[in-house]
Order: sequence, then C-alpha cells, then structure tokens
Amino acid sequence: MEFSCGIDERPRPGLLLVFGLQWLAVSIPAILIVGRVVAGLQAEGAAIPYLQRLFLLIAVLLVVQVYLGHRLPLVLGPATVLLVGILASLDAGSAAINTSLLIGGLLLSAIALTGFVGHLKRLFTPRVIVVVLMLIAFTLAPVILGLVTEGGNGVTATATFLFAAGFALVLFAAHGLLGGFWRSTLAVWALIFGTAAYIALFGSVSPLTVDTALFALPGDLVAPLAVPDPGVLVAFLICYLALATNDLGSIQSVGSLLAADGMDDRINRGVGVTGLGNVIAGLTGVIGPVNFSLSPGVIAATGCASRFALVPAAVGLGLMALSPRAIGYMECIPGPVIGVVLAYVMATQIAAGLVFGQESGALETFDGGLIIGIPLLLGTLVAFLPAEVVTGLPAVLRPVLANGFVVGIVTVLGLEHIVYRRRSEGEG
Repeated sequence: MEFSCGIDERPRPGLLLVFGLQWLAVSIPAILIVGRVVAGLQAEGAAIPYLQRLFLLIAVLLVVQVYLGHRLPLVLGPATVLLVGILASLDAGSAAINTSLLIGGLLLSAIALTGFVGHLKRLFTPRVIVVVLMLIAFTLAPVILGLVTEGGNGVTATATFLFAAGFALVLFAAHGLLGGFWRSTLAVWALIFGTAAYIALFGSVSPLTVDTALFALPGDLVAPLAVPDPGVLVAFLICYLALATNDLGSIQSVGSLLAADGMDDRINRGVGVTGLGNVIAGLTGVIGPVNFSLSPGVIAATGCASRFALVPAAVGLGLMALSPRAIGYMECIPGPVIGVVLAYVMATQIAAGLVFGQESGALETFDGGLIIGIPLLLGTLVAFLPAEVVTGLPAVLRPVLANGFVVGIVTVLGLEHIVYRRRSEGEG
C-alpha cells in the first residue's frame, strides 16, 4: 500500500493541519466517552477538572510517543479494560484505585525496559485475544444499559431507552452506508447530532454554570493514594496483562502496515511510554491510557503515514484541556447519547474480535469455540451479578470474583493453557 507521506516525512503545513484535524476528530470521542463514564463517578463538580486532566495527559503522552516512544502514527486514549477494573473496584475507594494504576504502570514500564514484552505474547494466543476483545464489550454492558436508561429532568427512563434504541439503529445504518472520512469520524457526528436530537425531543440537558472559565488549569493535579487490598491489586494486574497485549498489538499492527524498521525497539519504547503514562494517570487520578488499534484504518483512509500529523491533534487536545468551558460543553452530552456511541464502539470491537478469530483459525474446532464461549458467558454473568450477591462475597476476593473481565480472562487462560492445551497443540 502506498502513502502520500512516510513515517518520518513532514507534510506541508496546510496538509499537516488537515491530517491533524482528522486525528483529532478520531481521538475526541474515545477520550470523551470513557472519560465521561469515569468522570460521572466523581464527586459533585469534579467532572470537568477530571476531563481536563485526562485530555491533558493524552495530549502530552501523544507527543512523547511521536518523538520518543514508538515513533509511529498511532492514536491513543483511555483504556476500556481499565474502565472495567475501576467500575469493579469502586468500593475500595479512589485512592486505592489510583495506587493500583500507578503500580500497574510501573510494572508495564519495567516489562518494556527488560524486553520481557515479547514473552507475554505466548500467553495471549489468538483465542485468548478474541476473548479479550469481546469480553471488554460484554462486561461493559451494565454500564451501557445504565446510560441508555438514564432519565432525569422530567424525562422517563422508558423515553430515553426508546430514544437510544432509535438512535442506535440510525447510527449502525450510517456505519453501513458511509465510508472513508465520514465513517472514521462517525462517532464525532453521532455525539453532535445525537445531542441535538435529544434536545429537540426532550429539551433538557444540564447547562453550564455562568462562572465556568474559558481558560484555566485543571485543579487537583495530585490525587490521593492508598495501599490497595490484595484483591483490588490482583484484579488490576490482570487488566494490565490485557492492556500490555492491546498496546503491543496496536504498535505491531501499524508497524506491519507501514513496514517500519526496528520494530523490537519501537515496541519496547512504546509500551514503556504507555507504562509511564499509566504511572502519571495514577498520580493525577485519571484512567490510564493505551495505544488504539483503530489507527491502521485512519491511516488507510487518509493515505498519510506521517507520525508528525498527530502533533496538531495533540495541540488541539491540550488546548481543550486548558478550557473548562469547552470541556463543560462536552460533559453536557446526554447519558443516552454517550451510551449509544459507547455501544457502537463496543460493537466494532466485537466485530474485530470475530474477524481476528476467523482469520487466525481460533474458531475452527468445537473445542476452540468452547475456549472462547465459556469465558464470555461466565464474564457476562458476573458483570450482571445482583448487588446483594456481590456484597455477600469476602471483601478481599470481591474485586476479583465480582469483576467479569478478570473472571473471563482467568478462565480463558486456564482453558487454553491447561485444560485444552494438548488438544490445542495437536491442532497446530
């Protein structure tokens, strides 16, 4: 495949700005959707500062990756796998969660510095990767359900659900009909037109307060830390195993597409910077970042493989981070709209998992189907456990046993590498 600009080429200023805006349009929805969910868990009035810190972290880390990390055209954003861990560990408190993120980031950086990243690939066989991709979507189903049935301001939960169902049908139809630039930026248009449609139908969103500043630094840059319970830490470390594989796979996929040289060094540097970003995330109290696997699609759509095209996008994210009013407007997007767009993003992730499973031969046998199906079913069931069941579990084990993603990953690793190991080897 030919590109108008190579990895280390700088497009003309006008083209650089255009390509940068394209990357910015792709970056904003991912940051906003996941950030909005976690920000909603913050104390009253803390959502805007939280999103400011998250946008600022992503902006800075993006520049570091372009110049010092993997040095590839790779967009990054908050890791949905960590969202699963955060939601399952809320009872432990934000301070324990922040420390778990910090420790996970340190270990990720250490793995990269020692060159141990390559050994992780042995654990994450094609079947395990399929489960990781799909399980994130399935275990976030309760969060999506809560968003699409979010009422308030005189709007009933039934009305918002019916709106969300109709909006979802339109969004998925648009994905099938559109292509190129419009499909790659569909999440942006969905947030804009979905919010407009919601206001037109219900006429109610949470307005910004008149004293919201146009420009201001995010407050509380240093977050509280506390020693996490063993269960919380184990749950997050398992999430970080999946995050490391996601990060490695994203870097590898772009490197292979562009036939980049020195990939071992790029992978170690890229994963190391991601680990550093997660350390900073723990210190500042925001969800940790990861390189996104959607980058090859954006590169193919634009025809530009220059890493420098991401610099204008990083500048744009940084400017947004310094504007509470801009963040506030984005934070006002109704919950049902966020829920539908999150469902759309998760559906594309499920599709990616199925395609990968087919191409890699992970689903060729009945046993292969069981190795994938059992963890997906168990993880989904755990994600929907009633609150009274969760509270009845031992406190030290609750973050592990009540975390559908962790239960699913442990199950698939056991099935793949222990229970069905000999049969899997026989298939190969």
